[in-house]
Amino acid sequence: MSVGWIILIALIILNIVAFLAFVWDKHKAKNDQWRTKESTLIALAFFGPFGATIGMLAVRHKTRKLKFKLVYIFLVLHIAIIIVLAFLGKLAFLTQPFS
Repeated sequence: MSVGWIILIALIILNIVAFLAFVWDKHKAKNDQWRTKESTLIALAFFGPFGATIGMLAVRHKTRKLKFKLVYIFLVLHIAIIIVLAFLGKLAFLTQPFS
């Protein structure tokens, strides 16, 4: 398995974790229970902005707080990195079989 595939799988897992963290925190907020620290949610959003954005919007959680606008900046940053990597031909591993 190439390094590219390992990084891609790690990023997918991080986005799933970020999504679940936002959904779980919303669940906890609704039930007046212990919550996830905001710094933890921001850190997860930095590494998994796709999942964090989908989680925020799906359950309408933390969408009004100013510091969580960072999630959208992280998302744009990740998209820009993907575009640059594609332009540089660094995503060619995606066209090869997974092994």
